[in-house]
Amino acid sequence: MKIKSLIIVAFLLFSFICFGQYTDVINSNRPGESFGAFSVGKSIFQSEAGFSILKEKHELLDYEANGFGAEAVIRFGVFKEELEAILEINYQNDTYVDINGSFKRSGLRNTTLGAKYLIYDPFKYRKETVNLYSWKANHKFKWNQLIPAVAAYAGANINFSNNPFLFNNEPISKISPKVMLITQNKFSNGFVFVTNVFVDRIGTESQSIEYILTLTKGFNDRWSGFVENKGIKGDYYSDAIIRTGAAYLLTKNMQLDASVSTNFKNTPTIFYFGAGLSWRFDANYKEVVLRDKSFKGDKKKKPSKKEKKNKRLDEVDLEK
Repeated sequence: MKIKSLIIVAFLLFSFICFGQYTDVINSNRPGESFGAFSVGKSIFQSEAGFSILKEKHELLDYEANGFGAEAVIRFGVFKEELEAILEINYQNDTYVDINGSFKRSGLRNTTLGAKYLIYDPFKYRKETVNLYSWKANHKFKWNQLIPAVAAYAGANINFSNNPFLFNNEPISKISPKVMLITQNKFSNGFVFVTNVFVDRIGTESQSIEYILTLTKGFNDRWSGFVENKGIKGDYYSDAIIRTGAAYLLTKNMQLDASVSTNFKNTPTIFYFGAGLSWRFDANYKEVVLRDKSFKGDKKKKPSKKEKKNKRLDEVDLEK
């Protein structure tokens, strides 16, 4: 009974106290493309890098492109638990073949620098109760799980040289803005649902409105899998891409992943196979404890006049 009472007390305390963005194990956005709502945590450095084999074929324009790509994302928690800076670099090298011959292409397809801020965290003030007698009660669907964490992202695409991978071959803008709204829901049985809605290359001829929907399932302490749908709507290019894959946790700060991507049209048909590694450096992290403002248990109650009078009488009695 004592052990059970201690467990109950522990859960009650946890309902009033939550920690910052930092998690016990690495929280990577790979192998999907979507951004989660939560940051890595103040002073945390995290790198997420991958390599992919790619194939494109366009039936109308009669071309093929085969090659490889490399991507790297650097995330760093700055100033506050809710804020992180993000640098994205995407390199591609392929052979492009059409009726005019074969051409080698290489360069930075995307370079984006931005920042993400967690606007609303539903877990910060949510009081979760635990039923020690029912596994089913603890894992059933709860309506408050429909309330998502919400974050906002703002960044800029930076072009250092001509980009041979744009569909319309427009003159390259040196800087073009990108803005995004991010939501994240955590459901029972290890499911996490993330949505990204964003406008990319704002003000250019390649401007597009895009979304990414990602559903992740944790199978155990090591393995997780995901399915993802990315939609693109622009004047020169629109598409719907499906992606699926899995991740394996090597250590609490290191994760391996693999994924495949494809679409359902032939203008162009695309196929990607990728694998990657995510690594976190957390030696400089100092744990931050956030308390629910509605919790008054740690504040001393001011004694009433009657209590002060009784205390003085007790002191007099002690002196006697």
